[in-house]
Amino acid sequence: MRAEALAPSSSKPALRGPGSDHFTAQHSAALKAALAAQPEIRPEVVARGQALAADPSYPSPEVMRGIAAQILRAPDLSEDAS
Repeated sequence: MRAEALAPSSSKPALRGPGSDHFTAQHSAALKAALAAQPEIRPEVVARGQALAADPSYPSPEVMRGIAAQILRAPDLSEDAS
C-alpha cells in the first residue's frame, strides 16, 4: 500500500495517551475507499522490480552484509517450539 493512499485528513485528531487507540466505522469506510482506489497491479512497480532483478549488482554487497547481520542477530524461533 502506498503512503499517499492514506493522506491525512484536514482535521488533526486530538492527542491521546498510551492505550487510547480506537476504531470507528467511519475510519474503516475511509480506509476501504482508499484501498479500492488503488490499482491491484502497478506497472511502474513491476517495471522497477524487473529492472532490479536484471541488475547483477543489486543488491549491493553492503546491503547483503546488513541483511546477513540482521538475520544472525535475530532469535531462532524454532528453538522455542516444544
